[in-house]
Amino acid sequence: MDLSLKNKVVLITGASRGIGRAIAIGMAQAGADVAIASRKISELTL
Repeated sequence: MDLSLKNKVVLITGASRGIGRAIAIGMAQAGADVAIASRKISELTL
């Protein structure tokens, strides 16, 4: 089974820290194009 996320787009909310951040990083590492959102834009940098 191919678990690659290549050519997939995901939207992660709450991506500035914690579980949301970990999910966003994991999805990007798996090959997805990741859109992130958070209430605090200053915390969105990786």
